[in-house]
Amino acid sequence: QLQEQQEEIENMMNAVFKGVFVHRYRDVVPEIRAICMEELGTWMRSYAASFLTDGYLKYIGWTLHDKQREVRLQCVKALQGLYCRRETAAHMELFTSRFKTRMVSMVLDKEPDVAVEVVKLLTLMLENMEEALTEEDCQSVYPVVYVSSRALASAAGLFLYRRLLDPQREAGRELSRDGDNKTFFRLLLAFFIESELHEHVAYLVDSLWDCAGTRLRDWETISALLLEESPTEGLADRQEKALVEILAASVVQAAEGQPPVGRGPAKKV
Repeated sequence: QLQEQQEEIENMMNAVFKGVFVHRYRDVVPEIRAICMEELGTWMRSYAASFLTDGYLKYIGWTLHDKQREVRLQCVKALQGLYCRRETAAHMELFTSRFKTRMVSMVLDKEPDVAVEVVKLLTLMLENMEEALTEEDCQSVYPVVYVSSRALASAAGLFLYRRLLDPQREAGRELSRDGDNKTFFRLLLAFFIESELHEHVAYLVDSLWDCAGTRLRDWETISALLLEESPTEGLADRQEKALVEILAASVVQAAEGQPPVGRGPAKKV
C-alpha cells in the first residue's frame, strides 16, 4: 500500500514538473524563471533521491546562461545548497564536468552580487569536492582579490586562503602558532610576488582581512622573518621588500579600520 502511494505521489510530481516547470523555467517573466530555479534547488535538497539527478540538474546548468541577474543569482544559490554538503556534492560529478567552465567564467559576471555568490560557490566546491577545480580554474579566481568591489574581493580572499595560504592545508599537520604564521607569510609572499601587481598590496591585505586578519596582525612573526639572517631561513631581497609592504598595509588597515582608497562596498543597484 505504501509503495503504491509513493508511486502515485511520484507520478503527480512528474506531472507537475512536466506540466508546469518545464514550460515555466523559460517563461518570458524573469521573476518566474527565478522562482523556478529557487524551488528546483529546494526540491533537490529536500528530496534528493528523486530530484538530485542529471535529468533535473541540467535545467540549472542551462539557466546559468540566463540574461537576467536575479535568475542567474538563484541558480548559483541553488547550487551552493548542493555543494555545501559532501553527501550531495558527491552526486554532482557529471554536472560539474559539464558546467564547470561556465561556473568559473561567471567569476567575471557583470553583476557584482552574482560574481560574489559564484566565488562562494567555488569555495564550497573546493572544500567538498577536492578534485573538482584544476589549478587553471583557480588561476581565474586569484586575481579577483585585487578588484575594487570589497564584497567580491573578500570572497576571493577566502578562496585564495583556503586554496593556497592556509598553512594547515599545506602542511597537513598542526604547527605551532609561530611556525604556522611563518608558513602563511611565506606562502603569501610567493603569491604576491608571482602576481606581479606590487603596487596593489593594500588591496590584497584588505581582501584577506576578514579571513586571515589575525595572522596579518602577527607583527612579531613578520619582524622575526625580517630580522632572520641565516641563509636557509632568511628572505631574499624581493621577499623582504614585499613583506615590509605587507606589514605597512596591515598596520594601516588595523589602525584605520577602512578599506583602501578606491575600494568600497558594491555600488547600489
